[in-house]
Amino acid sequence: MPGSLYETSNLDRGGNNRKKKIEEFSRSSREKLVQSKNKMFSKFTSILQHAVEALAPSLPLQEDFVYHWKAITHYYIETSDDKAPVTDTNIPSHLEQMLDILTQEEKERESGETGPCMEYLLHHKILETLYTLGKADCPPGMKQQVLTFYTKLLAHIRQPLLPHINVHRPVQKLIRLCGEVLTAPTENEEIQFLCIVCSKLKQDPYLVNFFLENKLKRPEIKRPGGTEVVKENVLAPDTGQSLTKADCPEEPPAAAAASFSSQTSNNSNNYNLVTSLLNLTKSPDGRIVVKACEGLMLLVSLPEPAAAKCLIENTELCELLTDRLVSFYKALPQSMDPLDIETVESVNWGLDVYNLKEDAAVFTGKRALISFLSWLDYCDQLIKEAQKSAAAVMAKAVRERFFVSVMEPQLMQTSEVGILTSTALLNRIIRQVTSEALLREMIYFLLGEDREPETAATMAQNPLRHRLIEHCDHLSDEISIMTLRLFEQLIQKPNQHILHSLLLRSLEERNYLENKPQEEREPLENGQPHDAVDLEEDPLFGDEIAPDSRLSGSDWLSSSPQQSPDHSKSDGKTEVHKIVNSFLCLVPDEAKSSFHVEGTGYDTYLRDAHRQFRDYCGVCQQWDWRGNPKPFEKCDLDSPFFEGHFLKVLFDRMGRILDQPYDVNLQVTAVLSKLSLFPHPHLHEYLLDPYINLAPGCRSLFSVIVRVVGDLMLRIQRIPDFTPKLLLVRKRLLGLEPEGINIDHMTLLEGVIVLEEFCKELAAIAFVKYHAAASSSP
Repeated sequence: MPGSLYETSNLDRGGNNRKKKIEEFSRSSREKLVQSKNKMFSKFTSILQHAVEALAPSLPLQEDFVYHWKAITHYYIETSDDKAPVTDTNIPSHLEQMLDILTQEEKERESGETGPCMEYLLHHKILETLYTLGKADCPPGMKQQVLTFYTKLLAHIRQPLLPHINVHRPVQKLIRLCGEVLTAPTENEEIQFLCIVCSKLKQDPYLVNFFLENKLKRPEIKRPGGTEVVKENVLAPDTGQSLTKADCPEEPPAAAAASFSSQTSNNSNNYNLVTSLLNLTKSPDGRIVVKACEGLMLLVSLPEPAAAKCLIENTELCELLTDRLVSFYKALPQSMDPLDIETVESVNWGLDVYNLKEDAAVFTGKRALISFLSWLDYCDQLIKEAQKSAAAVMAKAVRERFFVSVMEPQLMQTSEVGILTSTALLNRIIRQVTSEALLREMIYFLLGEDREPETAATMAQNPLRHRLIEHCDHLSDEISIMTLRLFEQLIQKPNQHILHSLLLRSLEERNYLENKPQEEREPLENGQPHDAVDLEEDPLFGDEIAPDSRLSGSDWLSSSPQQSPDHSKSDGKTEVHKIVNSFLCLVPDEAKSSFHVEGTGYDTYLRDAHRQFRDYCGVCQQWDWRGNPKPFEKCDLDSPFFEGHFLKVLFDRMGRILDQPYDVNLQVTAVLSKLSLFPHPHLHEYLLDPYINLAPGCRSLFSVIVRVVGDLMLRIQRIPDFTPKLLLVRKRLLGLEPEGINIDHMTLLEGVIVLEEFCKELAAIAFVKYHAAASSSP
């Protein structure tokens, strides 16, 4: 009966399947039961061990230490199951006990004395054995345990361990295992281990020579077939024999490190500690990246020349810095509001906690901008901390691979939007850079390295410098203002080459002066203006400027042309009042409006000038700017004078102050006032002395303002109700009057107000500088 046979066949087949499933279930249950028994036995053994240790009399530390180490080695001899994780064994407990014993032993002994347990660890190469086990990661998770053991050993033991060959050799090997695989499960332990090694090297920098590994040496020998042969049996029984001289050199650690350095100085070395940290900076875990960056910060600061040389020649540190800086910069939007760039909060690398939604709501690109500025801050701080030769190389790499390759094309483009954004970013970069080496390279990138006097024919030799200065007088007022702000920021940086390139090399020969003895100067006839204060009794200057903010001697502020004996005064007060009044009287009374508004007199500028001059003296204190102006007999007065491209643009802008927007005028005068504050004799003479005899065809700041005032006198006659309109505009600018109907000649009126304020500011600067010189004179 086919039907019944068919059904019987299906029943048999179903029975067989059920039988197989029962057998598989039974086998699986037995395996789980065995594993469960093993775990329970392991835990029972551990509990029993702790109970015995608690009840039994304590063994001598060395016996206890050897017991725990033997327990670990016996595990590998007796255990056949190498797939069980290390956490299911007693190995972590034994390692922890060994660390506790070593720590206890050190506490019980005098400082610097090595106990028998530590001697045992060193003589029997326990760290070498652990390295081998960690490299094999047997049982699984052993690498993590070994890294933790190394880290705690170096952190908890106070006596120097790294000078021992049986410590720094396995440490070096373990370093090579770190950072091999990104997002590895041991990443956290790896960075902790690397950072403790870095901190130990920071404490004793000479030890870094042990970690500069000769590329010609190999820790392992390879058979022709490619399999590795371990040099020694790490699980061989201990012989108890002492180390040979080759294993434990007798020379002191410093001498040993110096000897090692001299042997490898002519070879190419691997700096594996740096390489591993560089690999970990690529981790997706931000905490790992920050720790790796901190480790690099410690290593670059080591003063050892061999380490610095190896760092810059045999690692990819420079590439990491520049490549990441470039990638962050290229991630920025092509167009950004300069105000957003300027006002985004200060960023410290590693501390930029952010919220993507909040950042996007503030302005587009804020997250990218903070990331860029954060990495720039890290590069700046790294170069600042680095050994001098390494810092110079890293700074040059940033200049070539970032400034020249990426930023220069952005600054040289013709798109106004692109120019504005890139200039605003450059301004922020200048503001943020503080390291001497990076600042120097950035200045050379912007201004070039030329030190010869500038001429009209040579001012375009450096295309970027020429373009930036030209942008100060751009058709776009926004670009002009942003570029002027850039130069205002630049001239305040502590680097002498900035002022030399922009100004001083053109004033060095003083050939702006007429080449003949100066005639005696007559005092002003119109006397002291009504808004001038009694400078001799001003309470702000009752005390001297602090000695550390002055340059010694008052000669650098003396008026350049030698006065006749009849005109000179012993106290110098006549000269001070003449100069102050010259600036205060430049603007005619009918064009003045400040005396109608309370709190806008000349005296309001004195306090600011006093503080700023003190700050500028601090910046220039290390520069060779002392003494008299260069004597006439040593000056080349016959050579044609060229004021320099930068001053030419500023003077041209100043000459158009009555026809330019208010914001442009504020920025032009801000740059000129800051230049006037610098305590250089030629700069002071050229910008703040109204009485110098200019050579034909030359102009000074005072002569430019005189021409502006002459033009103003003519225009005033053509504008009805000039003074009331001027006063109304001033009150509106101060917020004392609401905006109302439009006023004719608004640009002119605003320009007149800026001109009046600028003259008061120059008068205050001149007085403060003369007062400082008089106070410091013997």
